[in-house]
Formats: sequence, structure tokens, C-alpha cells
Amino acid sequence: MLTIHTAELLVTGPSGQGPAPLPGGAVLVEGDHIARVGPYEELAAAYPHARARSWPGVLTPGLLVRGGDELLERTYYPDDPYEITELGTEPISGAEALADLKMTEPRWGNSARRGTQKLLARGVVAVAGRFTSPAVRTAVVRSGLAVVPPAPYEGPASLDPLAGRTTAEEAFHGVLEPGAPARFAVFAVAGPTELLVEGPTTCVATVIGGRLLHRRR
Repeated sequence: MLTIHTAELLVTGPSGQGPAPLPGGAVLVEGDHIARVGPYEELAAAYPHARARSWPGVLTPGLLVRGGDELLERTYYPDDPYEITELGTEPISGAEALADLKMTEPRWGNSARRGTQKLLARGVVAVAGRFTSPAVRTAVVRSGLAVVPPAPYEGPASLDPLAGRTTAEEAFHGVLEPGAPARFAVFAVAGPTELLVEGPTTCVATVIGGRLLHRRR
């Protein structure tokens, strides 16, 4: 299956690496990899039978979040709607608070699944961290998120992959080029500068392995 993803602006990687941002640019996805990158009109003409998905905003490499083990193994995400009345909607962390929850391995796995959904909704395609819980590791693998070695960061771990960054490009994971994994995100902003200001909750779509794993409703 061939799919063309296009947006108002295509950014294939950090500034100075690869082509300049391309208005109306697109990526052609074949299976789980990128087959071609270029102007949408050019790709659509060359592959008239490919499915086309048109997105608002900017299409970029997916984002990397740091502190993944803290976010998924030491933070609990209440089950909405079943636990909201008792626990509220905010993530729960801290040794004392988690001890009160009497966490079990299956419960950690379910929490991690909800946590990965929150990350996908922010354009995250990779997490940096070292996971020791089998249930959490399983949830991460099933989510499609790539796992990379721990990376240093300042302050508390955050679901926001742009936290502590000076540019949005610092959070890019990989580049969009032929042969690269089909792993990218689309944000309803004008470009990377605006993405840093408005944040990753502007994400409208996240693609990993060629599959659309998040789409804002």
C-alpha cells in the first residue's frame, strides 16, 4: 500500500541537515518506510493510485521524549472515566502517593498504555529511558514507540517532548528521507518556531511504521 502524506509545510529534519523546508511537500510511504520525499504534485502525478492524506500545518520527524522510565514506570495515569472521581485526571507520582495505590504489575502495564497514548497525541515516536517492568516494556513495544538509551534532561520528566528545548528541532527523532522509517508527526502550526511556542498538543497526526497511530478528532 502506497500512501502520500502532505501538509502545508514539510520539514524533513533539523535546520542545516538536508533540504530546506518545502511548502506543500509530501512523503510517499511504502509499507513501514519512506519511499520518496518531494512536492505533493510531483508525487501524486508519479503515483496516481496512492492513497493521499492531506494535513493542516507542518509535517516533521516525530519527537523524542526524555525520561521515559520516569513517565511510564514511576507515574500513574488514572483510568478515565473509571478512576477519575476518586483519583482525578492528573498523573500521580511520588513514592508515598504510589504506595497508597498499591500498584501491581498489570496495573502498571495498563497505566503505561494510557501514558503511551498521551505521548502519541503529542507527536512522540521515541522514548529515552531504561525500562525494568515487564508489563511496561510490553506496553511500550505494543505502542510502536522506539526505545533509545537514557538521555540527560533538567527538571522533572515531562510528557512534553519540547520541555527544556531551545528549538523544536532538538526533539526531532531521525530525518525524513528515502529509506528511512516512516515515523513522523503533523502539527497544526505554521512551522517549527511556532511549534516550540504553541506546544506538541497541537499534534493532529502521528505515524509510526507507516501506521497512523494518532489522529486528532
